Amino acid sequence: MNDLQKYELPVAQQLTADYIEGKSGVIEALYGYYSGHEADWALRSKRLDESKDKRASSAELAAVLRSYMSKYELSEQQQANLLQIEQGAQVVVGGQQAGLWSGPLLVMHKAVSILQAAASASEQLNRPIVPVFWIAGEDHDWDEVNHTYIVAADQSLKKLSLAKTTDGRTSVSRTIITQEQWQEAIAELNEQLPGSEFKEGLIAQLSTIAEQSTSLSDFFAAMMHTLFASYGLLFIDSDAEQLRALEKPMFKEILKHNDQLEAAYAEAASQVKEMGYTLQADVNAGSSNLFVFAEQLGGDRILLYKSAEGFQDRKGQIQYSYQQLEELIETNPAAFSNNVLTRPLMQDYVFPVLATVLGPGEISYWALTGRAFQALDMQMPIIVPRMSYTLIEGIIAKNMDKYSLSFHDVMGNFQEKKKQWLQEQDELHIKEQFESVKQQFTSMYAPLIELAGSIQSGLVKLGETNMTKIVEQISYMESKTIDAQEKQFEAAIRQLDRIELAIKPGGKPQERVLSMISYWNRYDRTWLDSLMQAPYSRTGGHEIVKL
Repeated sequence: MNDLQKYELPVAQQLTADYIEGKSGVIEALYGYYSGHEADWALRSKRLDESKDKRASSAELAAVLRSYMSKYELSEQQQANLLQIEQGAQVVVGGQQAGLWSGPLLVMHKAVSILQAAASASEQLNRPIVPVFWIAGEDHDWDEVNHTYIVAADQSLKKLSLAKTTDGRTSVSRTIITQEQWQEAIAELNEQLPGSEFKEGLIAQLSTIAEQSTSLSDFFAAMMHTLFASYGLLFIDSDAEQLRALEKPMFKEILKHNDQLEAAYAEAASQVKEMGYTLQADVNAGSSNLFVFAEQLGGDRILLYKSAEGFQDRKGQIQYSYQQLEELIETNPAAFSNNVLTRPLMQDYVFPVLATVLGPGEISYWALTGRAFQALDMQMPIIVPRMSYTLIEGIIAKNMDKYSLSFHDVMGNFQEKKKQWLQEQDELHIKEQFESVKQQFTSMYAPLIELAGSIQSGLVKLGETNMTKIVEQISYMESKTIDAQEKQFEAAIRQLDRIELAIKPGGKPQERVLSMISYWNRYDRTWLDSLMQAPYSRTGGHEIVKL
């Protein structure tokens, strides 16, 4: 496989593609800063220094992070980063939902991008920039996070899932996972993972994590900590009770300026559409863009809409006045939750966010928040497109060379290349050659039968029988030859299909399907070291990483 190959994964969102390209009209109208401009990093950092009083206390933030991470044994780098947070250090932050066995590989790519962006900024600005991973545990879409895919021991794409025992719409972090459920999930994983020298230790480690986890978010955080503690990555769950208390002032601001925020989101949506782009998030008229965990509805996470009396759920089952919500924020901030449009505001209030690492869809919908930041006298942070990687194992690279397949071939026209290769193998024309031999033999043998018959008529039947038997033996040899060739093809087809499964499983980029657990099983953590050592760019991009 050519080491010099470059391949960019296609970006489905045109707005994101234009941001990555650095189109000035898009940057100025919708984002403000551009990750590809060094001067913007210095400017954003300076403005953060000048607006410290508008954010949560650094000391209180550090206390929240320490409290949340107290269940883990912190690395020296994590402890140092917590101290830096306490002293007012700026951060690079990015987040993702808590998925089963960490979810698809893109979660790892985001964490690596956060670390790399923070290191890059720290070097440029000559000041500590702390990497923070924001676990989006407040989301309630269970079906989005309860499964993942691995390449199983039988070399098939296997979906692993975790059942939900309740029917409610509470957050992922508040959805209880029993020990029995964890044991069943780990047993399934153990059954499906291929054998390796690291498998027994991995399963034992996951079992230990499971014993200490009551939710998918708990398990996810512990896995991420295990992988990234040595790199200094800090973690916080957006649904952590400690964090909610720190968020009270911003919840009150969002409530107080709710009409202005609604107008800001609507104006931004109109602007995005006028510029010819498709909206990547819903901007609903009358929405407060805040959720409450409604005790009246069994703790379900309910989006609030404005009403004549104040606020209510979509069906009008629960009602709140402005004063009631304000009092609830003060007495029980854990009853509140942000949506995709208010979370950026909350994140920027809690942390001194120099930059936020986002995926393609996120970059697109963050364009809707620029005016909302302005409505609260804030600024959108620098948006950093996350890096994307494709991991290629040695045997996969070897087989790609064997069949003369480039990475572009696999991603772009694999089936055509596979068909072409199989057709090329048919150059022996086995059937035609055996048929030709049978015809030649028959034509050569027929005169001999005629000769024998001229001497003694009874020899004709004997000759014909003999000729038939010889033709049958040639046909037998033909079938054996074809069987041998087909067996060779079977091995080749398996190898070809394994290439596609590893790089483009289910017809999608590897990062969107496969879990990193397969690589952890086979390579321990050297696969992560390989990602950390891969080239990095502040404007994102794709790198092929050989293992």
